[in-house]
Amino acid sequence: MALEDEPADAPSEEGNHQRLLREREAAEAERVQREKELEEESVQLDKEIEAEIREMTDEEKASVFSAPEFLDFVEHSTKIIQRALNDNYDYVRDYTIGTETGADDSEGRRVKRLCEFYDERHGKNRSITDVGWSPKYPELCCASYNKNPAALNEPDGIVAVWNMHLLERPEFVFHSQSDVLSVTFSPFHSNLIFGGTYSGQILLWDTRSKHLPVLKTPLSAAGHTHPVYAMQMVGTQNAHNLITSSTDGMVCSWLVDMLAQPQETLELVHAGHNKTGEVAITTLNFPYNETTTFWVGTEEGNVYQANRYDRAGAKAGLNQYDVYKGHSGPVMGLHFHPLHGPVDFSDLFLTCSADWTVKLWRAKSLAKPSTSANIVAPLYSFDEADDYVYDVKWHPAHPAVFASADGSGKFDLWNLNSDTEVPVVSTTVGQGRAINKLQWDHKDGRRAALGGSDGKLYVYDIGDMALPRETEWADLQRTIAGMTGGGGAYANGIADGGEAMRSLNGR
Repeated sequence: MALEDEPADAPSEEGNHQRLLREREAAEAERVQREKELEEESVQLDKEIEAEIREMTDEEKASVFSAPEFLDFVEHSTKIIQRALNDNYDYVRDYTIGTETGADDSEGRRVKRLCEFYDERHGKNRSITDVGWSPKYPELCCASYNKNPAALNEPDGIVAVWNMHLLERPEFVFHSQSDVLSVTFSPFHSNLIFGGTYSGQILLWDTRSKHLPVLKTPLSAAGHTHPVYAMQMVGTQNAHNLITSSTDGMVCSWLVDMLAQPQETLELVHAGHNKTGEVAITTLNFPYNETTTFWVGTEEGNVYQANRYDRAGAKAGLNQYDVYKGHSGPVMGLHFHPLHGPVDFSDLFLTCSADWTVKLWRAKSLAKPSTSANIVAPLYSFDEADDYVYDVKWHPAHPAVFASADGSGKFDLWNLNSDTEVPVVSTTVGQGRAINKLQWDHKDGRRAALGGSDGKLYVYDIGDMALPRETEWADLQRTIAGMTGGGGAYANGIADGGEAMRSLNGR
């Protein structure tokens, strides 16, 4: 019976096969039709979009490109991109391939240029007059500039804030109606920057506001009417003042949120001066933690001590008796030793001058005020410069290190514990144009910002030379004693002078 049934089943299997083929062909045809419909829909949608989109007119484009919102977006977003592009971190470094060999001592005695800030648009035909580091953001550095005589439509003075991660242009640019001669970040408000101008005005800029100062002093006899070459913020977070000085001998104290008039004014005059009693102040500095007693350098080359208030047998104003006499040209820079480490050297200060020298002084103890004329001579003179020495600064962390900058473009790094005759490193910056100002960073003192008369801001890294050994303070005591020939007596004198300064500061 089975053999008779097989011929009957064969046509049924053939029919099933044909039916499956027809179903597949129908499904394929349906898929093709669906794709064709979707393609037609897409083409139709493109046509509709194309019909909706039209080319903007030139007027419409100009309106968009000039809109403040669009300009702010471009400014903000391009800064972020440029910062990322300037990041030198090696993202593909392979940490399994071994390590780099350590540098020898000669490598440790070199300085390295980290970057050179210059923007043709803002810096052309201008010189940098002062520099300063942000106390809160270690990557930010500001520079003040004088006028561009070839551009009458540009502001006479500008301040540019540069970012170590944004090399092509400044992070901020602020304007002034007069050349800006001095500039400083507020140590207590990270967004505030103060500037002193050639006209005598004190300006306050805020990084949250664009270009123009948010506060400024009036041009009146109540404040400065002569160029302001020096300023310093003194005090604490809750009680601080901006102290400014001008070349007519006027010293003003300002509350930072009220610049309509100075809180105090002090006119420095000297009875012994010919024709006029004015003391032409070129530089000013307060000893560490001091808020009332300060020292000034003058155009005549002398250095004087002055008091903001009457105190301990000394009247407010210029100390008429003590004259720090040693320079034969205008004093360009003055800086007291910062107080750090186990030994107090805060009565030592450095000056530099147009007489091509840097001099080391010991501030006379204020516990024993003079009652008759007294000439104070420098402890030591550094005579290696080839030109005017425009600035000098003690290192903020290493007690024996200081730096100087001169008119031949030399950046000299001195270590008194290594050599008192010649700098340990001398580098010609840029094309050898004058370096007007230098400033150490607040973080660890590894970086120095140098402001050039070519309008360029240079940043150098001094490497391990910024790291003091534990013996540096004791070594410096011996070095200073050797300079004066005083042996151990001078070391005791330093201790006595430091104790006097501490009692003066209430420490």
